[in-house]
Amino acid sequence: MTRPVFGAALAVPCLLLTTMAGAQARDPSTSAVRGDATPASTIVVTGQRDPLKLDDWAQAGSRLGLSIRETPASVEILTQDELQMRGLRTAREAFNDVVGAIAGNVPGNPAVVTLRGFAGNTVSILQDGVRVSASTVVQRDTNIWHYDRVEVLKGPASVLYGEGALAGVINKVTRKPVAGERHVDMLVSAGSFGTVFAAGGVNLPVSPDLAVRADASYQRSDSLYDVDNNDSFSAGLTASALWRPGDRLSLLIAVEHFEDRYDATYQGLPLIPAAFALQPTDAVHSNSGLVADRALRRRNYNPLGAYSGSNETTLRTRLDWQVAGGWTLAIDLTGYTADRAFLLADNQVFRAPSAGFPNGSFIQSYQDFRHDHRFWNARGVIGHDGPVAGLRNRFSLGVEHNDTDFSSLRRQAPTSALPAVDVRRPAVVPPPTSPAIFTSGDVTFDSRLKQTSVFAEDALNLTNTWLLVGGVRWDHMALDRATIQNVGGAVDRNSPTFDPVSWRAGTTWDVVPGVTLYGQYTTAVSPVSSILLASVGNSRFRLTRGRAYEAGFKASGWSGRGSVTGAAYRIEQRDILTRDPSDPARSVQGGRQSSQGVELSAVVMPARGMRLAGGASYVEARYDALSELVGGVRVDRSGNRPVNVPATTLNASALYTTRGGVSLGGFVRHAGAFFTDTANTIRVAGHAVVDASLSLPVTAQATVSVRGRNLTDAFYGEYSGYPSTNVYIGAPRSFEVALAARF
Repeated sequence: MTRPVFGAALAVPCLLLTTMAGAQARDPSTSAVRGDATPASTIVVTGQRDPLKLDDWAQAGSRLGLSIRETPASVEILTQDELQMRGLRTAREAFNDVVGAIAGNVPGNPAVVTLRGFAGNTVSILQDGVRVSASTVVQRDTNIWHYDRVEVLKGPASVLYGEGALAGVINKVTRKPVAGERHVDMLVSAGSFGTVFAAGGVNLPVSPDLAVRADASYQRSDSLYDVDNNDSFSAGLTASALWRPGDRLSLLIAVEHFEDRYDATYQGLPLIPAAFALQPTDAVHSNSGLVADRALRRRNYNPLGAYSGSNETTLRTRLDWQVAGGWTLAIDLTGYTADRAFLLADNQVFRAPSAGFPNGSFIQSYQDFRHDHRFWNARGVIGHDGPVAGLRNRFSLGVEHNDTDFSSLRRQAPTSALPAVDVRRPAVVPPPTSPAIFTSGDVTFDSRLKQTSVFAEDALNLTNTWLLVGGVRWDHMALDRATIQNVGGAVDRNSPTFDPVSWRAGTTWDVVPGVTLYGQYTTAVSPVSSILLASVGNSRFRLTRGRAYEAGFKASGWSGRGSVTGAAYRIEQRDILTRDPSDPARSVQGGRQSSQGVELSAVVMPARGMRLAGGASYVEARYDALSELVGGVRVDRSGNRPVNVPATTLNASALYTTRGGVSLGGFVRHAGAFFTDTANTIRVAGHAVVDASLSLPVTAQATVSVRGRNLTDAFYGEYSGYPSTNVYIGAPRSFEVALAARF
């Protein structure tokens, strides 16, 4: 993994965008199919708008151009100006700010998300509306500067995006050119733990028909978690050109490149017996007496030279054509390539003090995982917006095909593969260099996946206030999977096919002006594990199936100064892996998992310059039927809560801006307790984090901001690591100064 080759592009002085124009509302009536990146030819900018953007269009929610209010599901949007106001820097921080979600930074899948009681492969991450693979495979902790907005569709969404979208979809929409505008957005900041950030973007009108935009970002830190030997960097370069020769035709060409690296990969804080802890805390409780020792807060036990890193590039083009008579055509082509590596000590086993290690020691296993990932996707959608029997009807029909070529070297060394290290003063040891240590696993997973999909959606207005929405999708998935033993050359191969059908039916009803009720039923499918990384044995299982019921409301009023949404839901997943009652050593399908909960979001502007916002969620999640093999014995886990699922989350913010442009903000984020193991024996306590910001304009174009994070210096568990006995501890108190401007 190398440093970014485009670093020279970041030599330009960089500042933060602070005077961004307000979000542009898209009028859904202008096109039956809005497309995934290109706005409609008619842009409506309103002065007074509902703060939750209920009348905006979100591409994650539908291909019919439905507004959020018309979509019979929970949809949340974080715009770029909101991300900047909140001080969110990376994808993980942004995902963590979604109502009902928490995110972690596990080395093999940074920015992994838990949503509505489910985690990992059940949350799909999209890049401009295109799903490349499971979030646990492709998602990285990228710089958030490059996104115009982050859209979150909560609940099953396989009808739109195929397998894996059981708990929801997060769509990262990159910044695109704006016709007729010439401006430069910039940011520089510096803060605690040696963290510096620089970013800049330029939007240029080349001609009346052509506009281009380019953005670059770079972040480096001694450690985002203030951990020893954990230098990190992330960088991005995105560029796009938009050609619009007329009101009915547009062509977008875009390229994205992201890189990141975390040195001496951090695997979280290992728990140790309370008897050997110097500063035991109540941040973690274990039935076996393990605790989180605050004295080990900054220790990193990984070998120096181990790292987690990624290098990925996406090339995309999209054609949108409003043909005539309400007909539209959208063609989307995407190519993607990535190389990833995860080298780390993935497990630490505590040993009591001995003659050589008076403080106790850890013996460690070691893994070397690498990805060589190639993907391309082609999608075509036709749509129509017009009357059917005198009623307005919006319809779309699409075909999609993608090809994935995925090779993964997976080497696993046993415990004691690395030299033992002192718990208090871990020696900096080199990573192993000989492949001979990989005695418990040295294989290459070679996968070829071809997927063809046909999908349709329809939205029929029975009245001006009553809308019916439906959709269906069929996927044909052909997987050619081989597991190659690198020592000896033995090959185990399987070539399964899957043909799932997913659908949804919903309705919205405007009961009074500004207040909409909705409900929907939807289905989804997911593999028992990532389809690209599943063992050959697991690839022989059928897809798990899920279904969900949801009802809620969306309301705005008070002269456009307040918005509130609420939802109640239940999600069920069946056919997850469990143990055969008659043969505990054998995995079978038949397990079940479910969640049910409520969510509430609100934004209100009670006075000039004042903005209050908040969101809260409560979820009851459980394994309805699950058993595991422990020491050769089948153990029932039914009734337990899934890993990394807090029952409650809360976020709230208050921002006040004076007439002179001085802004003062306060932010609170809370997550309830969660477990790191399916046995529910290791419980991470709930926590609350308080941030604050102060911004002062220094010129008409520039602002200086001071931000404090985790002002109470809370010591808390954020997410669990690979082993259940490792917990990521949130970053301690930190400060940042930023200079921001737009020219």
